[in-house]
Amino acid sequence: MDNKRWNVAVLPGDGIGPDVMNAAMLVLNSTMKKFDIDIKFAFGDAGYNCIKKFGTNLPDITVNMLKKSDCILKGPMTTPEEPGSNVSAAVQIRTMFNLYANVRPIKSMKNIKNFKENVDLVIVRENTEGMYSGKEFRIDDTAIALRIITKKATERIAKYAFHLAEKRKKHLTYVHKQNILKISDGLFNETILEVSKQYPSIKIDDAHVDAMAQWLIKQPEFYDVIVTENLFGDILSDEAAMLVGGIGITPGANIGDNYAMFEPIHGSAPKYTGQDKADPIAMVLSTKMMLEWMGYENAAISIQNAVEKVLEEKKVLTYDLGGKSKCSELGNEIASKIETTVDSNMQKLK
Repeated sequence: MDNKRWNVAVLPGDGIGPDVMNAAMLVLNSTMKKFDIDIKFAFGDAGYNCIKKFGTNLPDITVNMLKKSDCILKGPMTTPEEPGSNVSAAVQIRTMFNLYANVRPIKSMKNIKNFKENVDLVIVRENTEGMYSGKEFRIDDTAIALRIITKKATERIAKYAFHLAEKRKKHLTYVHKQNILKISDGLFNETILEVSKQYPSIKIDDAHVDAMAQWLIKQPEFYDVIVTENLFGDILSDEAAMLVGGIGITPGANIGDNYAMFEPIHGSAPKYTGQDKADPIAMVLSTKMMLEWMGYENAAISIQNAVEKVLEEKKVLTYDLGGKSKCSELGNEIASKIETTVDSNMQKLK
């Protein structure tokens, strides 16, 4: 890997966002120092906290900053829910930079209470259309939302998912509801099967989304790469996260052809704002995904190993993990493991 200087835009977000971001930055700074990685950070404002000041949750000054960066490290943000209010900042960014692949790894870790052991799967969610297209309107007492599925977007997400499956266990499951959504999911499935011809080494199967919800509970260890549309992927990934300890430890990435955004899959938990008690592991592991995307595989593995080492020791854990430590204390503990641990036997990342 060359000594490229990376420009990373950091958006701490709302609620617990600044707390978990501060903890993640402690870990990231230790990792950069250990592996001689050159990243320049620019911090910006986005989220619910900006609306009163700027009239929007994604100010122009922040957008200009994002356009000068190589990728984004984003904390959780609160999205207003009132009709006519701002579209979520995350959705705006995904659309703006065409970040079509939402990637959410679901993996069991030792010493975290799991519903199922030996879970190691990735949910790949189409990120730009479906029910989250934002195309909705109301006529008197009738509200209508458009679920948009295109061949172009489906081809793109299918190729991403098949390519990922090639690097993993060569098994892909596509999730749909064609028995009810005959036209839109008919196109989705037809396109997945067309793309599958380019990947003859990949075993493929499919499931209706409601059946998939139960199979994830019954036999999640069966699955490897799961690809689906926007709404289904959002719901299934939260469900799957609970199998391995919850959304507090689950990272996510939004990937485009030349740009990416990394964020935990959990929300901003406003009631814990400024209390320094949230679990930062999902945010920390999101930085791991960022380094992996940049090509720093050993650095990414080091973060994973440090997190697992802290969990194994059980000395510094936040309340959701059965401990009494602060968010910042857990961040410091993981960072210290980065500095002191020699990763001589690094397992290869999947």
